[in-house]
Amino acid sequence: MDDASAALVVDARGVVTGWSEGARRLTGFSADEAVGRPVRDLLAGEPGGRHDPPGRPAVPVEVVTVRHRDGHPVTLRLTVCPVRGPGDADAGYVVTAVPAGAEETTLAGQVFEQSSLPISVLDTEHRFVRINAAACEELGGSEQDLLGRPFLDVAGAEEGTRSIDRHMRTVAETGRPLRDETYSQAAADPDQQAWDVEMWPVRDAAGRLAATALAGLDSTEQHRARRRLVLLDEAAAALGTTLDVIRTAEELVELLVPDFADFAAVDLLDWVLDAEAPPLRGDAEAVLRRAAHASSGPGAPDTVVPLGRADVHPPYSPPARALREGRAVIARTGEPDFDRWMAERGAEALRTRTTRPPGIHAELAVPLRARGTTLGVALAVRNVRRDGFAADDALLAEEIASRAAVSVDNARRFARERATALTLQHSLLPGVLPGQAAVEIAHRYLPSASAAGIGGDWFDVIPLSGTRVALVVGDVVGHGIPSTATMGRLCTAVRTLADVDLPPEELLTHLDDLVTHLAADDREDVPELGATCLYAVYDPVSRRLTVAAAGHPAPALLMPDGACRLVPLNPGPPLGVGGLPFEATELELPEGCVVAFYTDGLVQGRGRDLDHATRELCRALAAPAESLDALCDVVLKAVLPEEPGDDVALLLARTRALGAGQVAARDVSPDPGAVQAVRQWAVDLLSAWELDDIAFVTELVVSELVTNAIRYGEPPIRLRLIRDRTLICEVTDASPTSPHLRRAHAFDEGGRGLLLVAQLTQRWGSRQADGGKTIWAEQALPRR
Repeated sequence: MDDASAALVVDARGVVTGWSEGARRLTGFSADEAVGRPVRDLLAGEPGGRHDPPGRPAVPVEVVTVRHRDGHPVTLRLTVCPVRGPGDADAGYVVTAVPAGAEETTLAGQVFEQSSLPISVLDTEHRFVRINAAACEELGGSEQDLLGRPFLDVAGAEEGTRSIDRHMRTVAETGRPLRDETYSQAAADPDQQAWDVEMWPVRDAAGRLAATALAGLDSTEQHRARRRLVLLDEAAAALGTTLDVIRTAEELVELLVPDFADFAAVDLLDWVLDAEAPPLRGDAEAVLRRAAHASSGPGAPDTVVPLGRADVHPPYSPPARALREGRAVIARTGEPDFDRWMAERGAEALRTRTTRPPGIHAELAVPLRARGTTLGVALAVRNVRRDGFAADDALLAEEIASRAAVSVDNARRFARERATALTLQHSLLPGVLPGQAAVEIAHRYLPSASAAGIGGDWFDVIPLSGTRVALVVGDVVGHGIPSTATMGRLCTAVRTLADVDLPPEELLTHLDDLVTHLAADDREDVPELGATCLYAVYDPVSRRLTVAAAGHPAPALLMPDGACRLVPLNPGPPLGVGGLPFEATELELPEGCVVAFYTDGLVQGRGRDLDHATRELCRALAAPAESLDALCDVVLKAVLPEEPGDDVALLLARTRALGAGQVAARDVSPDPGAVQAVRQWAVDLLSAWELDDIAFVTELVVSELVTNAIRYGEPPIRLRLIRDRTLICEVTDASPTSPHLRRAHAFDEGGRGLLLVAQLTQRWGSRQADGGKTIWAEQALPRR
């Protein structure tokens, strides 16, 4: 055997039969001392690798520790080659040996050793048998220290290394290569390292599995780049889920902690939180109010500024610089301004807490800018993570902050528009309902909290002549200020038409024409000018309710006996369609009925069954309640969905009736001589009603109105007096011509009657009726 080679020959029994000069140099044993001995006797036992003699080698490369002739251990890397005898029987082994740290002489060995990728070879029991320099550096040990040791003992039993160990077992079982992405922590760096690990089986000349090889590629930068993309993707989904400024700020800090920072905060300018317009110019010192903050947990910084508190940032601080420069500002320990800023923060923390905050070594301040306006600043702080913020981190933070800023600005604009629309709407809705005796009234108005904004729902109660009252409910299509403005137009139009005292169906016809004309004048507002409306008139004298609707839900009617149903009516088309008639429904009601008028937001919504909702409404109206106002709350609680998507207007009216002792009427002959008798009848009636104090004025009013009807009207003529909150005098005749005031000249014999009536009464007017008109005048009752 060549004396230059470190080689030995072992027979099938594990006895040394050949020994080279190189083996003598490595072990100190001569050929005479080694040949004939069992190979096991040469092994040191500890801390070597496998202790079995190579009588049945499983791998082509084996690491063993032998005992030198002088007693010290020598770690060798063996290459075992089986030798076959007759009948392909095991005849022995040829073993070559080199020191474990010996320099490679073969090209393949040099490639393995000098590879920049960590490469290792493990036997079938997952013990290291070959390991290159790069792998030794990553594992933190020399080749001699690592060879022969189990993989988990060297790499640690973390989740990532356990995953590699499981995959190596799979490779050994299946014989197929695998790739795994795992994460570890370097000893000097608490941040995770990402590795792409390739594992493949190593087979001997006979095709048997001899070892498992693995190579690792440090993919930390790629992992961080992917994580940045994931953060951006998460930002697109997580930011701006609501139109709420504070919630959007909370979403931003939840996104940044803990993946990007150990602590994060969002500070906003005061005018942003108050939904005001931005100021014309800012101050040198930034006054910001804390909107949200979050910490990653134990060891991470805690907040110095409580939520909602205003904080002044000096010009040299990172937040003030970010606001002033309009870009991300990175500050690190060692910078004078940053150290000064941290010292001030630490002193402030000691004033409010007993412990100093943990050392912060890096801070990133990013301005929140949207549509050319600065809204505030986002702060990211690191103290647990040892790496500072880099330029890539600043770019990522600016991208996330820009998306958050747009969401904050959208929420601010929505809050401002909502506040404006709500203020406008409240100014248009009746704050205090006018006094009248026809019905008892209770109402509720709930603006929508949805992202669509305030709708155009409205209601009104309008006193009419003859103690009658008009009840109105409407809903404008759309949301926001345009819908509120349209609601104001319609509200005003309804009041104007109600003063004319038109029947409900005629009033809706005129209102429909108005909406059509408004839409034609302003084409851009055509969708916003669509509306529904319900107009009802109740007369407490006749106890008749007349209802007409334009595309609006029918009111619910609760009878005194507890029965409840919807009023049957033809709703007609919505306002603005034009060309179609409206029909009125007339009902005679007993005193004490409750009529519920409402907008569709109460009973309609996504996924709601309209019939079920109206049944719930009728059931809720029939529930016992202490008062009509309490009944409103009962109805809303029972019928209203948890998250209404539209405005809700509810108007409850309990009917009253005027008794026979409050109304008196008589027919009038068309003869001027009958005026005297009519005056006396009125005086006698007022005396019976104990209203003698106003008998003189009433006599004059009756005389003038009856005289005008006889002179200018047509029979039949009828006089009616109603005693309610006021004294009402009505004269009806068959002529459709309405009178009007005119200025009488000095020598005119007539023309002063209506002027006299207007001066002596609170108000007067006329209304058209089937087959004629009615002239009426109201007087205040004397105080008792």
